[in-house]
Amino acid sequence: MAGGEEIRSSSIRVQPMQFAYDGQPPVFADFNLDVSPGSRCLLVGANGSDHIAEDFGGKHMVGGRDVVQVLNSSAFHDTQLVYSGDLSYLGGSWSKTVGSVGETPLQGDISAEQMIFGVEITDPDRREKLIDLLDIDLQWRMHKVSDGQRRRVQICMGLLHPFKVLLLDEVTVDLDVVARLDLLDFFKEKCEQRGATIVYAPHIFDRLETWATDLAYIQDGELKRTEKLSDLPELKTSINLLSVVESWLRVETKLEKKKPAKFIVQLQKSSSPFDGSPFRSSRHMAYYR
Repeated sequence: MAGGEEIRSSSIRVQPMQFAYDGQPPVFADFNLDVSPGSRCLLVGANGSDHIAEDFGGKHMVGGRDVVQVLNSSAFHDTQLVYSGDLSYLGGSWSKTVGSVGETPLQGDISAEQMIFGVEITDPDRREKLIDLLDIDLQWRMHKVSDGQRRRVQICMGLLHPFKVLLLDEVTVDLDVVARLDLLDFFKEKCEQRGATIVYAPHIFDRLETWATDLAYIQDGELKRTEKLSDLPELKTSINLLSVVESWLRVETKLEKKKPAKFIVQLQKSSSPFDGSPFRSSRHMAYYR
């Protein structure tokens, strides 16, 4: 993980980032991070690590054009990053919002084959490798599959185009052990062969101590430490990475409970007839893809 001296050496560069939801305490405050090409960086923390993956993917506007830079372009403003496939984001569930019901799984009487082969300008060899890797049955009907099967199709479609930067918000939780490990090996191969960069906010830490190259620990919206995993002192005396992260989070949880309530909800601004307009949103249209 770079220190930010060489801008060109960073696949992802974040300058002091501030982010908060209306009426809520800051999610991030003065957040800085540089991720080098070829890195497989883990984002860990009690809260906020999953939000960062979204912000890096340009799903929220968190400041000016230079606040979050991916491949020397603005993550939010430069839509070509996503459309070219250079920047790919995998996270969240495939779902849609239904009135009076809420979030429901994205379903439809369509086959996995139609979904996957419907993605244009793809390499047939890469497509076949992903179908085999994820053990996808092309005859699956999307309104009859399990959550894990639906997730496999989602991952396959998201990886059909070669990526330079991949952002993962724990997409392996619905996969079985073998599929998860095979997918991690696929990611590692792409990093080593093509110099791709991966930022991963994991919930499952099995085997990650030998898979990842870097780790960024986030606490209270601030980047507390960034280290090469090979240089992490706690890992040299612990069983695995999970035990290290668990110890950090337990300490953080205890500190959180001792904190006095500092945040006072601000008075709401005067209402405007445009408050409900979609044009007031800071979310990029790619957020809804």
